[in-house]
Order: sequence, then C-alpha cells, then structure tokens
Amino acid sequence: MDIFGFIVTIVVVTASGALAPGPLFFVNIAHGTKSGAKGGLAFSVGHSIVEFTLVILLALGLSTLVNEPAVKSIIGVIGGTFLLVFGVLQIHQFLISKSSMLGGKSIPSRNPLLLGIVFTGLNPYFILWWLTAGLGLIYLSMDFASWTGVLLLYVAHVWMDYVWLIATAYLAKRGTSLTDSRGYRIVMAVFGGILVYFGLSFLISAF
Repeated sequence: MDIFGFIVTIVVVTASGALAPGPLFFVNIAHGTKSGAKGGLAFSVGHSIVEFTLVILLALGLSTLVNEPAVKSIIGVIGGTFLLVFGVLQIHQFLISKSSMLGGKSIPSRNPLLLGIVFTGLNPYFILWWLTAGLGLIYLSMDFASWTGVLLLYVAHVWMDYVWLIATAYLAKRGTSLTDSRGYRIVMAVFGGILVYFGLSFLISAF
C-alpha cells in the first residue's frame, strides 16, 4: 500500500465515525445555537485531546506485538467484525429512521472545551469504535510506517472532526440543520456500505 492509498483508507473508514451523530455532536449543536463556529472549535479541541491520547495509548500497547501473526489475525477478526456491524447499523439507521435533534435545549456548562472532553471520554460508542475497528487501523498504520504511520492516521482523521463540528455549530447558530436532510442520510448510508466493504477486507486479510 502506498501513502495515497493509506490516507484514502483512513479517511473513508473514519469519516463515518466523524460525521455520525452522537452525544458530542448533539451537545455541540445545542451549544452552537448560541456560540456558533467558535464553540465548535472548542468542542473539537476537547474531543481531540481525548482521542489523541487514546490512539497513542492503543499504539503503545501494540508496539511490541505488531509483528506477531496471531495478533494480526485477532485484530483483523475483531476489527472486521465490528466494521461490518457498524456499517450495517449505519445503513439501517440512516435509510430507515430519522435522526433526532436536541433542538435548542440549554447546556449546563458554558465551557465547550470541557464539554468536548467529557462527552468524548464518556461516549461508549466512541471508546468501543477505537478499541475494535480503530484498533485495526492503528495496527495497519504501525505496520505501514511505525509511529509515523500512527501520526499520519491521526492527521488524516482529525481534520474531519474539526470541519464537521465547526460547520454544524455554525449552521446551528444560523438555524440550519444538516442531519435532517435526505442528502446527509444518503451519504451516511454510503459510508455504511464502505464500512461493510472494509470489514470484509479485514476479515479476509485475517485469514
């Protein structure tokens, strides 16, 4: 795999996680109705503090095992299985059900940076994703270019968090919602299909 293929893989696999509604996203929207893009930026920083720390800790745990064939198989099976599950659930959610918004409900804290940290660290979906599917990407990154690969992984992913949270907070202040649009739901369904594809690829490579 060349560097272009590596970056494209990271972007398309992690984009669904970055764009999918979750606790952080909804709080960002609610807070964004008042703070706009500035609040979205603070949420992004808080989110990246937790996420970068988690990625480094997982990479440290894999650093001594990256060359073990059994580890590659185990991570491939776990990561591939969860990518399949996430993909199927995502297709189901965004083609059948409508997303629910928090509207303009007030947020108890005025510190969006702290909210970004709390709602990231306490989000079980976020933790589960990085412990399963994300772990497979970290393994791929270390196998591709050691710690340079891990940094490339994070840079290729994190810019989407910033763009998405800032943009949606800005639009929330203007009274515009993206998640209720048919186009957004179709895009997320497409990303669900991509997750299914990579899930199958992970499983095949594991065996």
